Amino acid sequence: MTDRLTSMLAERPWLLADGATGTNLFERGLQSGDAPELWNADHPERIAELERAFVDAGADIILTNSFGGTRYRLKLHKAEDRVAELNEKAARIARAEADRAERAVLVAGSVGPTGEILEPLGPLSIDAARDAFAEQALALSKGGADLIWIETMSSIEETEAAIAGARATGLPIIATLSFDTNGRTMMGVTPFELAGLHRSNGLAACGSNCGTGPSELIACIVNLATASDPAAILVAKANCGIPQFIDGAIRFNGTPELMAKYACLAWDAGARIIGGCCGTTPETLRIMRQALEAHVRQPKPDLAAIEATLGPISTGATAQLRGELSREAGAAASATVRRLGRRGARAQNTERESGN
Repeated sequence: MTDRLTSMLAERPWLLADGATGTNLFERGLQSGDAPELWNADHPERIAELERAFVDAGADIILTNSFGGTRYRLKLHKAEDRVAELNEKAARIARAEADRAERAVLVAGSVGPTGEILEPLGPLSIDAARDAFAEQALALSKGGADLIWIETMSSIEETEAAIAGARATGLPIIATLSFDTNGRTMMGVTPFELAGLHRSNGLAACGSNCGTGPSELIACIVNLATASDPAAILVAKANCGIPQFIDGAIRFNGTPELMAKYACLAWDAGARIIGGCCGTTPETLRIMRQALEAHVRQPKPDLAAIEATLGPISTGATAQLRGELSREAGAAASATVRRLGRRGARAQNTERESGN
């Protein structure tokens, strides 16, 4: 039987995914350091209001408030015994809002990193990580998710553990990695390697989210499209501009107009699922949808077109875009980074808990 995601993609040239969860919840009272997932039980009406706002703005896919919903992330808030409860509630809240719409809206069960370093670099075993992801994914499925959306990953090992865990649900699986200004994840993974991950794991879609700004993400999508099979479904979910620290808080300098241009370029670049990440509000998403509906698809953008529309791209991503970084070189660089490890990986993953 054909799943709902495949059916919608067969009928539509693109689907609009939602915007940010964490940064929008901060505007609704979430405090820095708090677990957004606890709000599924403590303030379900606020989560429902945000999900509803994204549906009203035109989202075809809404993500559940469960990014940090593994036992390892919830342990930071002494809630590791509430994985099933909090994830199931997250999916049920989103499901109710999706079902209120007069059109088809999919619920994607959001699964983020554990915040731990996996072996051989760290203490968490692949099997333990897989079991934790399966526990979360099964609860999201029980709550009514249409698919599992693995996001903001940085290592191949953890992404594969998440995919293996998510397979327990039998639902379609999407995986997005977060690429930095060097055109790689913080663990050294390139878009070329993500394309290989897509092929070897039978994903419904793959792509990029978060990272830096829209121009960098579009460069990653162009690189990913070049390395992927022509039929691969690609996902673009960029931050609303560049994050800046202003008056003691992280703000994003993007505008709705910038994100509208990004959405159209993302489609031109090869993405068929397009949304926003940190800083993207429901109103911004509404303008993105209007732009996509009015857009006539253009040829894949080159470096000059991306920079002229969205701003400069870093040297690392530019090199990949120009083809100066081969698949072999990218894989070798990634392997070197993974061997050396990154001491800041755990801290950065934890910092991103509330950022999507």
